[in-house]
Amino acid sequence: MSKNTRYESHQPDESGLVNWSGEENKVWAALLQKQLGLLKGRACDEYMHGLKLLNLPSERIPQLAEINAVLIEATGWQVKQVPSLINFDDFFGLLANKQFPVATFIRSNEEFEYLQEPDIFHEIFGHCPLLTNPAFAHFTHTYGKLGYAASKEERAFLARLYWFTVEFGLVNTPEGTRIYGGGVLSSPGETIHAVESDDCVHMPMQPLDALRTPYRIDIMQPIYYVLKSFDALFDIAEMDIMTLVSQAKELGLYAPRFLPKDKQAG
Repeated sequence: MSKNTRYESHQPDESGLVNWSGEENKVWAALLQKQLGLLKGRACDEYMHGLKLLNLPSERIPQLAEINAVLIEATGWQVKQVPSLINFDDFFGLLANKQFPVATFIRSNEEFEYLQEPDIFHEIFGHCPLLTNPAFAHFTHTYGKLGYAASKEERAFLARLYWFTVEFGLVNTPEGTRIYGGGVLSSPGETIHAVESDDCVHMPMQPLDALRTPYRIDIMQPIYYVLKSFDALFDIAEMDIMTLVSQAKELGLYAPRFLPKDKQAG
C-alpha cells in the first residue's frame, strides 16, 4: 500500500487465469527454491504445515483458484486479485470479508532479495500458508474488521501492529525463535537477518508497544516482536485493541531505531 510503484498487476483473462511470462515463472521458481532452502530451522511449524497443504508449484506461478481451493476448505478464506496498489478502505474491507488481496505481479531480478511492494510471491508464499491456520486466520479477520471501522489516525497505529505481527512477526518455540511474518518469509535477505543478525533486537510481543513502534518499509528491520506462542495471536485478537490504540495515541510513539530516510548513509 505504498504510494509509488513501478510494477503493474496482470489482469486475468475471461476464464480468470493470469498469463505469466516465462521470465516471470523463472523468478518465481528461483525465489521458491532459495526460500525453501532457508526455511528449515527458521520458519515456524505452523507455517511449514500450511506450506505443505498449499503444495505450491515449483516451476510456475500458481493461479489464485488453486490457492483458494485449499484456503476455503481450511479456514474459509480466499485470495482476491487486486491492482498493484489499493487504498486502506479496500484493504481492510477485503480482510473483513476473509479475502486476502494479491497483486498479480512479481518482482524483478534486481529486487530479488527484498521488495518494498507486496508482490505475488510475498502474498502467496509469505502469507497464504498461515491463512490455513485458525489462530492466524482469526487474528487477520479481526484486524480487518477493526481497521475497516477505524479512523485514518487509528489506522496508522493499527498498521504498526500488523507490521510487527503479520508482516514481521517472530514466535518462541521449544526449538528456539522462529519466523511467522510473511514479510520475512518471502525475503531471502530478511530471513537470515531476522533470526541471525546482530543488527536487530528481539522484544517480547506486547501489543501496546507494537502500536507505538515506528518502522520503515525500505530497510532490514532493526526490531522484531516475538510472540510467546503461536496461539497468542488468538489472545491478541480477543483483546480490546481499539482501547490499546487510544492508549498508544495518548502515550505517543517510541523513538525510532533507524535514521530518517534522507539521512541514511550513501
